[in-house]
Amino acid sequence: MRKKSDFILRLCLIVGDAVALVLSFAFAYFVRVHVDPRPYMFESQLFDFTMTVLWVVPAMLVINAALGLYKKSIFLGRARLPERGRLVLAAVLAVAALIVYDFFTGENLFPVRVMAVTAVAFCFVFLLVERMGVRFLMRQIFKSDYGAKRVVIIGNSKNTEYLADYIAATPECGYRLAGIVAGRRFIPKDLKTHQYSSLKDALRKARADVIFQTDEKSTEYVYKQTVQRHLEYYFVPSETALSSHFGELELVGNTPAVMVMATPLSGGAAAFKRGFDIVFALIAIIVTAIPMLLTWLVLKCADFRHAAIYADERLTQYNRRFRCYKFRTMKPEYSGMTAEEAFIKMGKPELIKKYRKNGDYMKDDPRITRIGRFLRRTSIDELPQLFNILKGDISLIGPRALLPGELRDYGDRSLILMVKSGLTGFAQVSGRRDISFEERRALDIYYVRNWSLSLDASIFLKTIAVVLRGEGAK
Repeated sequence: MRKKSDFILRLCLIVGDAVALVLSFAFAYFVRVHVDPRPYMFESQLFDFTMTVLWVVPAMLVINAALGLYKKSIFLGRARLPERGRLVLAAVLAVAALIVYDFFTGENLFPVRVMAVTAVAFCFVFLLVERMGVRFLMRQIFKSDYGAKRVVIIGNSKNTEYLADYIAATPECGYRLAGIVAGRRFIPKDLKTHQYSSLKDALRKARADVIFQTDEKSTEYVYKQTVQRHLEYYFVPSETALSSHFGELELVGNTPAVMVMATPLSGGAAAFKRGFDIVFALIAIIVTAIPMLLTWLVLKCADFRHAAIYADERLTQYNRRFRCYKFRTMKPEYSGMTAEEAFIKMGKPELIKKYRKNGDYMKDDPRITRIGRFLRRTSIDELPQLFNILKGDISLIGPRALLPGELRDYGDRSLILMVKSGLTGFAQVSGRRDISFEERRALDIYYVRNWSLSLDASIFLKTIAVVLRGEGAK
């Protein structure tokens, strides 16, 4: 199954989608006829209706393929966020395809308009559930080591370490780490036994199916080796090489030139996003006015000498500094200090290493007040930033707002600051403080490079779920 796992995965998806589509339309018919009490007039029975749908299913599957729903990267989670948006569009287009068929054949499949709306909902739900089931099944198969592809990673790059750690710790991803060809400093400590001295040695002993190259050294040679052995080849580009994916080819006279765009969030897209931010901020401020007032009163009663809201200096688009508003959660004597300065002031410098090692988080942080812990856990402390959104300092969704001192830790700070910082973002809904600094940085960079309306919508919906569950809040 190893060499055919991608084919089997896509086959399962296609068959599953076909079954889900037929069942969703049949279920919509059943609900309209047997559950909805309003009068109806259908010319076909359930069996005839279902058989008609079968004729249109191939066109629906073509639509799904055009939407990229059979790409492995989307299904297995490496581009998981856009999947639900594509499924909604697939459901709408599936119903549209059946309506077009009905129009030209005159079979009167949708005499009641509401049935088309119901069919869209059922199509989305059935497709989503079916894909969840296939995903669960494939992950269980991969965990059992059946069908997983053996991977050799080559390259002296930090990406070598990231890939090796991920593959080794995530058996459900469909890959198994077979070997690493890199210097020892680029190999995780617990994976040193996977090191090979050369690619030729690794290919001879590791029985690889896939090669990941993480640097630009001898790419032609590595690629030829994979072609000769009929292996899959992935090149992990540097940030410079990756930027070319956002280029537009233009002719300057007779000379072709590539215009490199750091992010797709520009022009009309940026204007639309700003308009949405204003509308959202106004509505949210009105809705949360009473909770914010009550929070302000509680904080003032607890400590009337200090302001309930403080403004911390942060960075946003184009390296611009702004005052970020938050409800006070730290003890006043440590407000405005870095973690290092605060822990030294309280006479506990040993906490610095523990705090930084744990991803800038510490359980029972001595700097935070008792009320502050509740405000952070419920995300109420973030509400004053709605005024930052209204002012245009930040956006509802974007990379985490950086402290000026953090710039030295961001090798891609210019890229991070190409868009406005956000009240919430990809990193926040992917674990908040439960993920490392490097992971948060990588997610912020991904957002900047891959912005889309569907990505923003997914992050927004996930933010609501994360806040309601208190998931990852510290």
